[in-house]
Amino acid sequence: MKVAVVHEAPIPTWSSRQLILAFEELGVEAIYLRASKIVAGIFNNKLEIMYSPSMNELTFNAIVLRNLGYITLLDQLLRRLDVFRQIESMGIPVINPADKMMLARDKYASLMLLKRAGMPVPETIVTEDIHVAMKVAEKWRDVVIKPIIGSMGLGSIRTSDPDVVYRIARTLLSLGQPLYIQKYVEKPNRDIRLFVVSNEVIAAAYRIQPTGYWKTNVAQGAKVKALKPDKELEELAIKSTEVLGLHYSGVDIAESNEGYIVLEVNASPNWKGLMKATGINPAKYIAKHIIELIRK
Repeated sequence: MKVAVVHEAPIPTWSSRQLILAFEELGVEAIYLRASKIVAGIFNNKLEIMYSPSMNELTFNAIVLRNLGYITLLDQLLRRLDVFRQIESMGIPVINPADKMMLARDKYASLMLLKRAGMPVPETIVTEDIHVAMKVAEKWRDVVIKPIIGSMGLGSIRTSDPDVVYRIARTLLSLGQPLYIQKYVEKPNRDIRLFVVSNEVIAAAYRIQPTGYWKTNVAQGAKVKALKPDKELEELAIKSTEVLGLHYSGVDIAESNEGYIVLEVNASPNWKGLMKATGINPAKYIAKHIIELIRK
């Protein structure tokens, strides 16, 4: 049995190394591949997956897809998606599936599906009209402008000033970027990250924002404290993961005045802070889940 862990970093990231070690501890061979070097082709009247530059045929029983890499062109994105679609069409599990990963990365599309499924989500708009952005800022008073595709809180800006919204919107629109704006969710200086694997919450923790700072991302300096989640939290996290078709996820939930609100579902979550706070290594659970899929 062989499993490939895929990312685009030149050397395996910390989470990729954790996965490789988890597979090896379970007696499964694990290799690391870069997304840009995997080649899909039709050779000798059959579908084949190869690796550049050797062009040797790749053989494995499953893929853990951690990242598609930094992509600037639609053509490049489609090429990489096609690779993993072909792998899936060959009956090889890709976890998480590439199309589902892209769905989760599209913040608005994922929130739209969660809302249609009856999940509580923040008030949100997407627009390319600067006047709409200003009107929404005036109505909601406290807003967060985010990249539609982003991670670790990078590029997210919170403001209560419509003039600031105007300046940010004007800059983004001049670069061809749409505007993704959310009403800021008032919460007790923290949010909650729940890690779901195979329809089970395996770990949960508070992410406590640094003093004087509003972001709760661990990459932005938030502290992590272990949490025993209640039934409602677990159900929200599991259902959110199911709605987006993911095998595993990191679900971020806020404690608002109106109750729990699902902020985001991450299809390739990092877990160093969560592991430090809880003592639980999600890599072991992900590896066991994938081995079970292979054996079915």
